[in-house]
Amino acid sequence: MKRRDFIKKAGLTAAGSVAFPYILPSGRLFARTTAELADHVVYVLFAGGVRQQEAVLKRYLADSQGVDIEGNIMYNMINGAPPDRKIVYGTTPAGEPTGSLPIPAILGTTLQSQGLLFPEVQAMNGGHYGGLTSLLTGNRSTAQGLKVRPNVPTIFEYLRRHRGFKASDIWFVGSGIGNSFPLLNSSGHESYGTSFGANFVAPSITFGSEGIEVLSDAKVYHPQEELEPIHKMREFLNNTFRIKNGEVQGIKNDPDEKAKIKEFIRQTFNKGGAIAKPPAGSGGDLNTIAYAAEVLKYFKPKLLVLNLTNVDGCHSSFSNYLRSLHRADHGVGWLWNYIQTEVPEMAGKTVMLATPECGRNLNPNPIQDENDWYAFDHSGDYNTSRVWSLMAGPNVPANLSVGGESNRVGRTTDNVLTIAEIFGVKDAVANAGFVDPGSMSLFDRI
Repeated sequence: MKRRDFIKKAGLTAAGSVAFPYILPSGRLFARTTAELADHVVYVLFAGGVRQQEAVLKRYLADSQGVDIEGNIMYNMINGAPPDRKIVYGTTPAGEPTGSLPIPAILGTTLQSQGLLFPEVQAMNGGHYGGLTSLLTGNRSTAQGLKVRPNVPTIFEYLRRHRGFKASDIWFVGSGIGNSFPLLNSSGHESYGTSFGANFVAPSITFGSEGIEVLSDAKVYHPQEELEPIHKMREFLNNTFRIKNGEVQGIKNDPDEKAKIKEFIRQTFNKGGAIAKPPAGSGGDLNTIAYAAEVLKYFKPKLLVLNLTNVDGCHSSFSNYLRSLHRADHGVGWLWNYIQTEVPEMAGKTVMLATPECGRNLNPNPIQDENDWYAFDHSGDYNTSRVWSLMAGPNVPANLSVGGESNRVGRTTDNVLTIAEIFGVKDAVANAGFVDPGSMSLFDRI
């Protein structure tokens, strides 16, 4: 159908009076229907299964170990004073007890005070992969299997198809390449799929010891006599960037984008780890956050999704869980500050949204750590479905809390519609028909 005929049949009689979709030469469906609320979104899949009691409820040991000590160990993100006794969650100076020195706050004003908190949100799946899939697709995906791509579109695909963003505008920074994480950068849906997916990078692999081992041999090799190092590097990059037949699993970076990505990898690798990092150091989630900051500074992406996982150590050590939760808060606070102070193109123009993929059980398992504290799994009781959502940035109400412990408001599948609304394509995403019924943009739940 010619564009002129399409306009006539759509009944568009006044230019600019109605926003309408049209097909771009690449096949993208552009259908922005409302004004954008921000230019960028950083979406934090927070930490790997966070128990509600130690996070927004700020009860520290009171609801877990039978010790009557409460306090807030997430004081960059959440309002509240820290505990004053049995400090195990900080850093460990030489000669001091483990975790005895709390990490100083990065932010002078918490993200909660700067923005919008939903303190009691329903997680739609009690497992990591199902929970992450819900956060990325807006669908509870009860039939979703492991080690396969999601069966419904992700927020990456929605934004690239309906908003027209380029591949280099959309990034998924994962904590590793296990647990099917690289498969979450797009769905297997025939109307969306890898052609509209995100660029995925696992910094702990590419810029970690494995990357050093492989990429440090990068030089000009004799094509007949020294092919083995070339094949080793190729296999490594294919695995870490999910490359097949010379392409990143169908992710459509144009030649200029490919060249830019190659230059980013070269520059970042040559830094040898000498990159900006949270003050508490690197390792684990903080390392992932530091490299996410490198992606933000280099590409200024429209959407960056950051997956944190270290809190999952709660399965075997409650003390390490508290330390990881404290460090994740520290890292997120540092990243927010980094955006405002080190990436001027994104400062004041970025919304940050953070939600755990699932909670943790109300009752512990039998495992005790070095402090004789019991560990916690996430096997699917009601407490596992209890999480929270925190959002800050332009056009986000400040210092507002919606709902509470006895008044659950929101679900994890809301976040896809929320991000879609920020970029002006909420109606297009909702009308695609894959977002779970009952889900709403968080802006609509206020």
